[in-house]
Amino acid sequence: MKENFKQPIGLTQAEVEQRIKEGKVNRAVNDQAKTTWQIIKENTFTYFNLIFLILAILLVIVGEYKDLTFLPVIIANMIIGIVQELRAKSVLDKLNVMNTTKIAVIRDQEEEIVPIEDLVLGDVIVLKTGDQIPADGQVISGTLRVNEALLTGEADEIEKDVGSELMSGSFVVAGKAYARLEKVGKNSYVSKLTLEAKAMNSKEGSEMVRSINRLIKWVGIIIIPCGIALFIVARYVNHLNLADSIVSMEAAIIGMIPEGLYLLTTIALALAAMRLARSQVMLHDMKSVETLARVNVLCVDKTGTITEPKMEVEEVIPVSVTKEELSKEIAIFAQNMPHDNATIQAVAKAFNQKFNIQATQIIPFTSVNKYSGAVIKNNTLLMGAPEFVLRDQFENYEKEINQYTRQGYRVLVFGKYPHALRDEKEKLVEPVELLGYILISNPIRKEAKSTFKYFDRQGVNIKVISGDNPLTVARVAKQAGIRDADKLIDATEIGEGDYEEVVKKYNVFGRVKPDQKKKLIKALQKNGNTVAMTGDGVNDILAMKTADCSIAIASGNSAAVQASQVVLLDSDFARMPKVVDEGRKVVNNIERSASLFLVKNIFSFLMAIFSLAFAMSYPLRPAQIALISAFTIGLPSFLLALENNYNRIRGKFIPNVLSRAIPGGITDMLAVSILVVADMVLELGRPEVATTATMLLVAVGMMVLYHISRPLNKFRWTVLGGSFLALVLSIIFFHNLFALSRISATAVFLLLVLFFAEITIFRLLSKFADGVREVLVAYDQKGKDLTISDIKQAYRKGRNMVNMSVPEE
Repeated sequence: MKENFKQPIGLTQAEVEQRIKEGKVNRAVNDQAKTTWQIIKENTFTYFNLIFLILAILLVIVGEYKDLTFLPVIIANMIIGIVQELRAKSVLDKLNVMNTTKIAVIRDQEEEIVPIEDLVLGDVIVLKTGDQIPADGQVISGTLRVNEALLTGEADEIEKDVGSELMSGSFVVAGKAYARLEKVGKNSYVSKLTLEAKAMNSKEGSEMVRSINRLIKWVGIIIIPCGIALFIVARYVNHLNLADSIVSMEAAIIGMIPEGLYLLTTIALALAAMRLARSQVMLHDMKSVETLARVNVLCVDKTGTITEPKMEVEEVIPVSVTKEELSKEIAIFAQNMPHDNATIQAVAKAFNQKFNIQATQIIPFTSVNKYSGAVIKNNTLLMGAPEFVLRDQFENYEKEINQYTRQGYRVLVFGKYPHALRDEKEKLVEPVELLGYILISNPIRKEAKSTFKYFDRQGVNIKVISGDNPLTVARVAKQAGIRDADKLIDATEIGEGDYEEVVKKYNVFGRVKPDQKKKLIKALQKNGNTVAMTGDGVNDILAMKTADCSIAIASGNSAAVQASQVVLLDSDFARMPKVVDEGRKVVNNIERSASLFLVKNIFSFLMAIFSLAFAMSYPLRPAQIALISAFTIGLPSFLLALENNYNRIRGKFIPNVLSRAIPGGITDMLAVSILVVADMVLELGRPEVATTATMLLVAVGMMVLYHISRPLNKFRWTVLGGSFLALVLSIIFFHNLFALSRISATAVFLLLVLFFAEITIFRLLSKFADGVREVLVAYDQKGKDLTISDIKQAYRKGRNMVNMSVPEE
């Protein structure tokens, strides 16, 4: 490869500073990381916080200060949310700094090393073997050989001379040159692809977060007209004074708002992101941890995921010489060649004997010739692709070569050409003496078998999608322990309308083009699967953004890393089970906690409707709702969210949550409604009714907490006992704060009767709801194939099961 090399003059520091002021910097595009101010703003200036502020002002105006007990809970929630997100941001920011790529640049005629984000338009950078081109530019001095596979999917290496265009995202495989940057930041080729991918990813969201957002949206729509109607009924129908009317209305609204649910979800996701960051896994989108936990099909590439990104010589097969002679010739060849690619590095490592023989000429590898050579005396030692080295002789050896290819090896031929080649442009015109074969493979990652065994146990189907020979891919997949690795297909044989069928039949896909990866993932999704895709190149981006969750290997292209949702910073696929476990922990615990929140919301909504229907005032006060929220919902939900819970996620979020919440909400509503109706006859009075109703809601709250915590372990018993003790102490020592008064013997009798009735009603409703939930889980798994027999079996299973989760000791 010819050298056309001199050091040019780069920008001055003054020119760099001017370009920075003009915004002509190579900054990462569309960065999804939140600023500190964004985190504070998103946790403070919310719709519900505005509602709480208005409610607090109204209570202050009418002098009902003791009903402001909900405010400390809201403020505490807000502070906890901000602190936890800032902690997560701090960990992720440190990781970003630690993993910043740097490159050499000429400034003030001196070479210095800077992060690629600090490059500016017009900078002159130094590119050498192994560098990734950080922005679009042009070669101004020197010569390079560049691999654009991560952009185009083609493994060809292209020579770049003075004046040649360089595309961001490609790799330098040989040579050294200076290049001037012409497009940086959002204008570069790779950034445009990244923006497109992120635009799609931003529309994606996990099922849990979408469901919670829908719940909060509907609550937000309902509470204002409902609150106005309740105030009108209390003030103008029941003729309560202004203070009592406002207190009654506010209790209903506060009861309907799931004030801690969104916060709990945010904190759980932020903590998961922080824990994963410490395990060298970075999340661009915190919600992706839940999506990955729900994945049932994982699409992986062979190289970098199943195998190490390096190569190893497995064996050499002599043809026309002895093995010792062949090994000597390969060693002479390897010691004379520049070690500027993975293939020659693997050969040099395997044949490291030293001989005092110098080559008079080196023939570099090119994408046209597909071989490299070393001129020794009057002969040229050649190593490369069989078809290109042997040419017309290939047919004589094809059967033997294919035998090794079918075993999964990459086969290189090693031979001797009877002339001294002058350069890479001189063609081979005479027969080559074939000395032997070099069999090369990518070693299987040490953790690959255990990782894929984990996914197999979890019911996740692995699809291997690669551009390599399908036989090679299948052999590697089998060595890694991937189930049904013998079900393979050459992607060139797949017809345009056949994708949905072939993804059902085959697990290994070879010779796959970049556009076919996207089609395979779409076909899997059409078959009802939740699909995750791993990738390392720009050619993977379209497929990655189509998948439900995208995972990038950090050693790959920076655009793929930026466009993905999950990044394996140490490029270790064995981290994946940890990601899945974190996702399951978050979803399982949020589902359980959401049930606690929704019991109160369902009760408050149903009670508000009952009050409006019968023109009655809402029976509770905000302070009493705050007591119930704090110790039957808030405290236990945050504690339970800390528990390890790695069980498989079954069914959809909303049905799972509502099936546990509705029985408690209906039980509460029936008990309090009967109490309110009884008051019409017994004339207990508003304070006594409110206190008795609070005791009933506390009882149901503890029953729901017990129900969703089963089967109980030490940690769950502690949470249950701690919540009950906190309730008892609050009632004894802070009854005035929570507007609780002494109740008469009649009210105590009513309380006992309704309590035992609650136990029966709750047990019956819970068994029915558990049965329905299990039917919905069965439908989610089988879809239209669900039979009447399956429905009956699932319903019976649901009614008889203790709980879906198994306690983790």
